[in-house]
Amino acid sequence: MTDSQFRTPIAADGRLGTASEHPGFADPAYLRRRQAIAASARGHRVGDPSPPVAYSSAEHQTWRRVHRVVWSTQAEHACRAVLQAREQAPIPADRIPQHTEVGARLRALTGFDFTLAGGPVANKRFLGAMARGYFHAVQFVRHPAMPMFTPEPDVIHDVLGHGIHLSHSQFADIYRLIGQTVTRIDNPDVLQMISDAYWFTLEYGVLDEDGRPKAYGAALLSSYGEIRQLHRSTVRPLDIDAVLTTRYAISGYQPVLFAARSLEEVTDILRAFLTRLDDDSAPPGRTHT
Repeated sequence: MTDSQFRTPIAADGRLGTASEHPGFADPAYLRRRQAIAASARGHRVGDPSPPVAYSSAEHQTWRRVHRVVWSTQAEHACRAVLQAREQAPIPADRIPQHTEVGARLRALTGFDFTLAGGPVANKRFLGAMARGYFHAVQFVRHPAMPMFTPEPDVIHDVLGHGIHLSHSQFADIYRLIGQTVTRIDNPDVLQMISDAYWFTLEYGVLDEDGRPKAYGAALLSSYGEIRQLHRSTVRPLDIDAVLTTRYAISGYQPVLFAARSLEEVTDILRAFLTRLDDDSAPPGRTHT
């Protein structure tokens, strides 16, 4: 996820407090482990191999718990393209996969690969790397005390969300389309516009299938709680002008989602928006949100 999108809430009703109170941010032992794993990303060059991680039995157990619940929930609430993609995605049920094995499978399927991140990544680097077929992914695992929620992207989010996407050619093409646009943009406000479009599509997008919202966004696919709350969200037709004026939720689940009728429509809408962008495209007065 980009640095500007690092603002995930704790729970639908706020009972669990702020993100800073989550054990993933408040447990010193966990933070030391998270930081030790993330340290490998310092100085990492896009495309270099990710070092292996010796995950503990407890970390593999967290993966198994989340995988079991999320996998069954996706079956009920994810769109058909996601369900098709995950059948060939590099996602073992019993253990956390290494970046190298995920990347090897993705390269064979769509030409994509994971490249190492230690946490949030600047828009230009994060989104621009997708033009070259690289997706920034982390290796650390969410806190075991709250395995169905994480206040920051972790390896479960990246593999169970973006790893599924990047096993499917239509999703991979959308990632490349966004990345190719970013390579010619330097204005941070325009980059933020692209980041917002990415957020409401590849992270939180839904499709209207048979009159029901079905998830395809990676953040929904990897969140047991939020994917089950689709019926409580306000779902509007995907419209980029509306997307760019919709703030992300900073407490609770996303209250507004945007739906298209198909991945083809998502691609068409994004292409129409992205192809007209240049460094002068930011509306007057737009600032980072």
